[in-house]
Amino acid sequence: MTLANIPPAPELPGARHLHSGKVRDLYEITEGPHTGKLLMVASDRLSIFDFVLETTIPDKGEILTRMSLWWFDQLASLVPNHVISTDVLDAVRGRAVVCERLDMFPVECVARGYLTGSGLLDYRATGEVCGIALPAGLEDGSRLPEPIFTPATKAELGDHDENVSYDAVVATVGADSAAALRDLTLRVYGRAEEIAREQGIILADTKFEFGVAPGGDGTIVLADEVLTPDSSRYWPADDWQPGRAQPSYDKQIVRNWALSPESGWDRSSGEAPPPLPPEVVERTRSRYIEAYERLTGERF
Repeated sequence: MTLANIPPAPELPGARHLHSGKVRDLYEITEGPHTGKLLMVASDRLSIFDFVLETTIPDKGEILTRMSLWWFDQLASLVPNHVISTDVLDAVRGRAVVCERLDMFPVECVARGYLTGSGLLDYRATGEVCGIALPAGLEDGSRLPEPIFTPATKAELGDHDENVSYDAVVATVGADSAAALRDLTLRVYGRAEEIAREQGIILADTKFEFGVAPGGDGTIVLADEVLTPDSSRYWPADDWQPGRAQPSYDKQIVRNWALSPESGWDRSSGEAPPPLPPEVVERTRSRYIEAYERLTGERF
């Protein structure tokens, strides 16, 4: 996947487009009280297997934005966040936030409380995840003895993030920052896991991004989006059964369809997946809404 796969970001009055990722468009605000700050807009785009799909999921950007804002509130006593305001242009209202500029740490801060995904692949190959030895006999979906910090590199668009050791983080950001990031990642995950569990949802793993304000006192700030189904694995607690893939509140519906004979897509072809059928779009949208409503207790 290259940037050519991502539709051009819309022009917004009083803002200059800076960058587009798989899901979000980032602007610099050039007019008004927040001049110089950033405007982060969540689109309805969906990516799987490092392809941005042609088909979008209606309301996805708003759902992700609402969920992030809710989580930022829940975590405010643990860590400051980058959100300044939700008072934005009508064209992006509900799916955009005004946020601080930060110097971002070049590390994906991943916390895992359960074994699955790339962590499971590492474990099966080495008995470890990111250099952390784990007990023998764990399965897909097993709960770990305690949550672990399993950082990853921030890949360029179209490349995979790669799991790295804690020592690699130390080499990248220094011992003090590495220790602070590990501690903060595990504390935030621990609190979020408790909150989700109270709502009957397992937070299996998640990734955070942190930065510091330029010229500030070095306080670490939680940034980007947080604890949405795009950055986290959520499972219904009453369906949890180690030893198999778990039902999840994310885009697994889309991945499953793309890999099925029904889609006619060959993942090894290098071609992008075909457009999604309407029923897959609606099931995916419903799953995102269900996760939001069940976690927050709010209606979408």
